[in-house]
Order: sequence, then C-alpha cells, then structure tokens
Amino acid sequence: MTASRVFNFNPGPSALPLDVLKQTSVDVVNYQETGIGVAEMSHRSAEFTGIIQTAEALLRELLGIPKNYHVLFMQGGASSQFFMVPMNLLSPGQRAAYLNTGTWSKKAIKEANAFGEIDVPYSSEDQQFNRVPLHDEYAVSTDTRYLYFVSNNTIYGTQFGTMPDKGVTLVSDMSSDILSRPIDVSQFGIIFAGAQKNLGPAGVTVVIIRDDLLDKAPDTLPTMLRYKTHADKQSMFNTPPCLAIYMVGEVCKWLQKQGGVEKIEQVNRAKAASIYELIDEGEYYRGHAEPGSRSVMNIAFNLPSAELEARFIKEAAAQGLVGLKGHRSIGGCRASMYNAFPPEGADKLATFMREFRAAHKP
Repeated sequence: MTASRVFNFNPGPSALPLDVLKQTSVDVVNYQETGIGVAEMSHRSAEFTGIIQTAEALLRELLGIPKNYHVLFMQGGASSQFFMVPMNLLSPGQRAAYLNTGTWSKKAIKEANAFGEIDVPYSSEDQQFNRVPLHDEYAVSTDTRYLYFVSNNTIYGTQFGTMPDKGVTLVSDMSSDILSRPIDVSQFGIIFAGAQKNLGPAGVTVVIIRDDLLDKAPDTLPTMLRYKTHADKQSMFNTPPCLAIYMVGEVCKWLQKQGGVEKIEQVNRAKAASIYELIDEGEYYRGHAEPGSRSVMNIAFNLPSAELEARFIKEAAAQGLVGLKGHRSIGGCRASMYNAFPPEGADKLATFMREFRAAHKP
C-alpha cells in the first residue's frame, strides 16, 4: 500500500489490483502507442477486437472453460440475469428450483416467478440467512429445468463450500467469488458474475453459458434479451462496455502472475482465516454465518453493541481501514476481501480488532 491509499474493504465496487490501475491510467490515454485511449476507440477496431479476445482467452484459461461454452460480456449488471435466465430457459408451465440463501437469490426468485413454476426447496430466511444448505437438506423435482443458487452471499457472509449436485442443470450467480477458487465449469449450464468484485470495474457482466442452452429461448423473446444474440455476435451486437472489458483482461493478466486461481485460493483462505480465528477467540466479535457456511470473501460480524460497532467503524477508517460497515439489512460490520485485497490489509485489520477489543471491553 502506498502512502496515499487505504485498505478497501468495500463489498463492491471493491479493491482492484494497483498494477491494473496504473496500467489502465496509461492505456486510457494512449493504448499501446496508438494515439487513442481504450475508452474512446471503436469497438469494431482491430485493437479492441484483440482486447476482447484476450479477455475471453484468459478467462477460459483461468477457469478451464470447456470449448462447448460461450463467454459473453454483457451489460445490465448481474440483476439483469435474474430475469434473463428464466426468460431464456423456461417456457410457460416448466419448473425451476431456487435455493433462497440471501437477498440476491430472493430477488432472483421474484423475477423468475413471472416466467415459470418456481420451487424453493430450501430457504434460510427464517435464520437471517446465516447458512447454506447441506446436500441432504433439500430435494429437487425430476422435471426441474435448472437449479439456481448464489455461490457466495456478500451481505450475510455465507458461501457454498461445495457445489450442489442434484442431477439437474446448475445456474449460479458467482458475482462475488468467481476466480477466487477452482471450479468445474462443466457442472454448470450458466455461470454469471457482475465484474465489480473479482473481475474488474462495474459496467460489464460475464456470462458463461453452455452451447446447447442458446436455443432454448421462446420465439417471443426480444432480440437483446436472447443469449444467442450476443453469442452469435461475439458480445458485440451493440456497443459493449469497452473500458470495463479491457480491465477484466488486465485483472486476468494480474491473476495469472499471482499463480492463477489455485494460488489465489490459498491466499484468500489465509486472509479470511486470520479474521475468523480472532472471531473464534471469544464472544466479543460474533460472526453472522455458521462456521460450516462461512464465506472466504465476505466476513460479517457484530460487536457487543451498536454503539461499539459505530465506534469500531469510525476508528478503523481513521487508521486507513475503510468500508467495514455492514449491509443495512443486518447492520454490524463486514470485511470484504476479494482477490485484489492485499494480505497485509487482513493483518492490519486483525491487529486493529485485537487492540479495539482490549480498549473497549464492556
């Protein structure tokens, strides 16, 4: 961390690699000595074609995406996928199953109900979304078109340690933990992720879709809302978010230099462990998520009182630890530590938490 930068615990938009920011600051003015910046060049130019193809190739390499999947760079945020998934995959009368493990799955369920029969075989809402289900805690109907789940819940600090396996097509919102650990893409029909946590800046959403699902949309679906439209035009049916796509590619280059997703997973787990170990030392800090459901990306926790939480957040910010306020729906505190968040920031937070506990014991 340079003297002018703080440790950014915000849940999204969130920390980006400093090397990526520096390279972007050059290329946004003059991309590779072309005399034009990456935010102003034509999306039909040879230069941008190279940018988007590089970003896709790097994502394929990092995640091991099979050849029978398309990688799409789309707009509208992950929230647009809440309705695009059922619009493209369901016809009237067809069923889908959704696991309700947090705010974003709840919003997706609301959208999906407009397009088909939606089952919710598991919900932790009555437990304030403090856990994700075990394999034997729910069943999925054999006529289910797909099973939808959010792999990591930013607000509540929960995460699926292993992916569901119910013998049906999986659809997952991986906005907050994509590229943070190895996954078997072939298990999924669709993976989507808003960029602003682990992929890059807000403005682009990555959709990874199996080829056979591209032709499932009903004929009445508008052109722009069809996955096939974007697959057929290599994500350039209309003008794409060029700068955001460029930065996704730069983040992928940075991740390669770190050793890829296998290496970054080790780093991420070490960062999270330093905070969870402190939470487990006593009752002063109380984690929101059950231990078996804990997120590596987002740690939600409470102090003995709301007054102490407000003081904790204020004093932490004064020491360069910003963005620790919990989501308004549950309050408390939250430390979001995505791929680009440096390990020394986790160490500094752990030190601050010990010092604050010692100074403010009730």
